[in-house]
Amino acid sequence: MIELPDFWRTEVFHPLSVHFPIVLLLMATLFKIIGLWSSKITWDHGGRLMLFLGVIGVWIAIYTGDLADGIVSRQLCDPTVLKEHENFAYTTAWIFTIALAIELLMRYIDILKTRITSFILVLLMLAGTGTLMYVGHLGAELVYQQAAGVNIPSEDCTEFN
Repeated sequence: MIELPDFWRTEVFHPLSVHFPIVLLLMATLFKIIGLWSSKITWDHGGRLMLFLGVIGVWIAIYTGDLADGIVSRQLCDPTVLKEHENFAYTTAWIFTIALAIELLMRYIDILKTRITSFILVLLMLAGTGTLMYVGHLGAELVYQQAAGVNIPSEDCTEFN
């Protein structure tokens, strides 16, 4: 009888860790956009907090993705998609990390607290959002077209009996 593999496999840590930073970074971008036109400081502070937590989360997702890479890449029909996913993930992480650095500099250096700097920050975060969406598309392509990290049951599903 075929047994089900353990759920807590190394390659499963990546999808478990990646979705939270995706939401945080998208919401941080939205909050910062609203903060440009709102007089309420809550939007700006909320965006900053979500950006901070999202950047921490995106680097955790990069780490878990690197762990999964060594296992999954040997099972893929087209590993170039995985390499492109990884490259754009690093690009996305660095874009949002630079945005966080600018955000922190704006907070502590008065001369940088301008509307133009805030606008540039939002543009950078929008660029990061674009690469984040493409990374997600590539990740979905890996899972749904190449079954990356997916347990494929036997034809008669005897392992579930």
